[in-house]
Amino acid sequence: MRSVLEEWRPVVDETIESLLPRTVDDDYLAEFFGEPTYAYDPPAIQRALADPIWDLLDRGGKRWRAVLFLLLVDAFGEDPEEYLEYAAIPEVLHNGTIIVDDVEDGATHRRGSPALHQAHGTDVALNAGNAMYFLPLKVITRDPADLPAETRLAAYEMLTHELNRTHLGQGMDICWHNDKAVHVSEAEYLEMCACKTGCLGRIVARLAAIVTDNCDAEAAVASYAEEMAVAFQIADDVLDVEHAMEEGGEFGKGTGNDVREGKKTLMVIHAAEHAPPAEVARLEELLWAEDNTDEEVREAIAILEEAGSVQYARGVAEDLATSAKTHLEGLGLDPGPRAELEGFADFVVQRET
Repeated sequence: MRSVLEEWRPVVDETIESLLPRTVDDDYLAEFFGEPTYAYDPPAIQRALADPIWDLLDRGGKRWRAVLFLLLVDAFGEDPEEYLEYAAIPEVLHNGTIIVDDVEDGATHRRGSPALHQAHGTDVALNAGNAMYFLPLKVITRDPADLPAETRLAAYEMLTHELNRTHLGQGMDICWHNDKAVHVSEAEYLEMCACKTGCLGRIVARLAAIVTDNCDAEAAVASYAEEMAVAFQIADDVLDVEHAMEEGGEFGKGTGNDVREGKKTLMVIHAAEHAPPAEVARLEELLWAEDNTDEEVREAIAILEEAGSVQYARGVAEDLATSAKTHLEGLGLDPGPRAELEGFADFVVQRET
């Protein structure tokens, strides 16, 4: 699966660059956004949009949402290269949510460098992140695949619905983060993930079904992608802790961040229900401290480990990935691409980075 991601990533980045070039000028602005009423200021737009957005994109990221879209298109029997611009939609949306989330979470770093609001200012970061919610909609308007009007409308309505739900998830996450006690149920946590992370997966799958005229399979592939996305999120949280647990592992910017930020992960929720009361009280104290030393982060992680919460969360992620694959049954997908889709579900929980 890594080879598939590595193969498609440069192609995806080239496609994103066709939507937002690294260098903007008057011709691009007029062609993409319409003739100015008076006059655009390309250098200002460069600094406010192109520079911060490409700063983030060039730092890495697996581009798995775009690649998943292309695999689904292939599984539906269509040529993925004919739908490359549509593959950019979920990827740009995802990176826009990252920028805004980092501001809301007060994050200091993203992908090994200062978060965009730290590097470019909160005003620039929020504007760039919000712009990335809307820029991908231009793909539907530009209509590179010459889709029927009713198909374009269905894509618009789907994007509006799913993007609204992402904000429900983020809203829950923000409120929980500000509440200095663990009272979140596992079901509520999973719903938050299904909204915040799962909806971006659903966008990938539903968009692939819509633009290839496979609407009968839309609900099934949406469920596949949602469960896989939630599994990815839980596995990501587990990796953050497991890497911090590794003896001699580098500590700080790369690992243990969820503890430092006081996030209510599935592991924390499980530990709150299964660890001894004194350890739960200490865990809460550590999670919501103004700052943590490395030793305090290790102490919090030790509580999670001793309560069996790390192992439990990894098991939930693996179960979700297994369940995700069942939604591909009976859809008549091409065997080769279907096997890659199943492999994708395995990859999100078996990866080490």
